[in-house]
Amino acid sequence: MKKKTAIIIGASGLTGGLLLQNIIYDEQYENIKLFSRRSINHSSTKVKEFIGDIINLDQFESDFKGDVVFCCIGTTKAKTKDQSIYKNIDYGIPAKAALLSKKNHIKTFMVVSALGADSNSSVFYNRTKGEMETAVSSAEITNTYILRPSLIVGKRSEFRLGERFASVVMSIMAPLMIGKLKKYRSINAEDIANCMYRLSNSQGDHTIIESDEIKFIANH
Repeated sequence: MKKKTAIIIGASGLTGGLLLQNIIYDEQYENIKLFSRRSINHSSTKVKEFIGDIINLDQFESDFKGDVVFCCIGTTKAKTKDQSIYKNIDYGIPAKAALLSKKNHIKTFMVVSALGADSNSSVFYNRTKGEMETAVSSAEITNTYILRPSLIVGKRSEFRLGERFASVVMSIMAPLMIGKLKKYRSINAEDIANCMYRLSNSQGDHTIIESDEIKFIANH
């Protein structure tokens, strides 16, 4: 079996870090390339880090080669109040990554978007995510997966009061969210990471995966 190379953008984040652990223990993967602004100082011999300003991802074009790209990058309104910088991260990085993937003949690309993504939305956050999805899809990569999680929960290195409050509210309301409302339940970052890992070994054309389906794939 041919050994594979994985590319992860955003491995220093919660979802990306969990995904990295999955791939490290998978013998199918010989190399893991991490593109980020800062080192995570991982000891695995599989891991090679490319550190720099990933908003200008083009600088890494010659190294941006592999079999599958996992784009887990993202920021929050609390951390990035300037909307132009916010868009450079949440739209610009995935869009450039998709174009580089296409240019370097990478066959599988997946990205974490958000529930409610809509390029026509009047809400800046939802519109930015929707525009990002359009840009990624326009690259026409053979196997493209766009994941739309609801509120992401898990053990973060930083405390987020708003997220913690929303998580409590969502857990109380979860039993009422049935049928078409199931996708609005909060989702654990581990489920997103596991879903991406499972999808990396399949073929799905251009597929949008809602939050409840992410959880189903992760656990089956």
